[in-house]
Amino acid sequence: PRKSFDEEELHELAQSIKTYGLIQPLTVRSLGGDKYQLIAGERRYRASKIAGIESVPVYFREVNDQELLEMALVENIQRSELNALEIAISYQRLIDECQLTHDILAQRVGKKRSTISNYTRLLKLPPPIQQALKGNLISMGHARSLAGIDDTGLQLVAFNETVTKKLSVRALEKWIKIHEDGPQNNSSSASSTQLPSELSKLRDQLAHRFGSKVIIKRNNKGKGQIQFSFNSDDQLNDLLDTLLD
Repeated sequence: PRKSFDEEELHELAQSIKTYGLIQPLTVRSLGGDKYQLIAGERRYRASKIAGIESVPVYFREVNDQELLEMALVENIQRSELNALEIAISYQRLIDECQLTHDILAQRVGKKRSTISNYTRLLKLPPPIQQALKGNLISMGHARSLAGIDDTGLQLVAFNETVTKKLSVRALEKWIKIHEDGPQNNSSSASSTQLPSELSKLRDQLAHRFGSKVIIKRNNKGKGQIQFSFNSDDQLNDLLDTLLD
């Protein structure tokens, strides 16, 4: 799953291995004869080579190709500092190649189902946004907000605004709300501005918490309703997961 390794961190690990030895063995499977395939521990393996270690302890596992892939992906997700896009790709590979549902995958990696959905949704973002996420120009929070926009054109405009003006996640969410509402919703926008400050703050907190557009309506007698918006079944499931957690 990992495509790149930080050379400085590898040398730091190599120095540690020189001093204390390899504390956590690698995990391999036999390919027959004197050939072995690494399942988990590539970073430790590379650092051991830098340290000049000629032999390392290993665990042997008897696994088929699918189990090998699943173990390698899950081990990397749990142990390595993968960026958000690498995690998303790993989750999607587990779903596609190991035929895992979001629910089963969530159990395997110890995450909520909504977390799996949030990551895999990143893979639908346009390439410029994915590259910015990979290069840490935007955060996972920014990417989640951008992924919630259906219009690709508006997505890219929002992305450019975020990078150019260095918008926070909260500021980006407000920008999206204004531009998705459009002029046709001026009446509802006007009514929302009449909300007491504490309710306006609550609305913004709910939108941030659930990653969804939120509308609070209340009359002068204190009666009203809270509305959550969703754009797909996945987003509805994420919303329900968070509400019922």
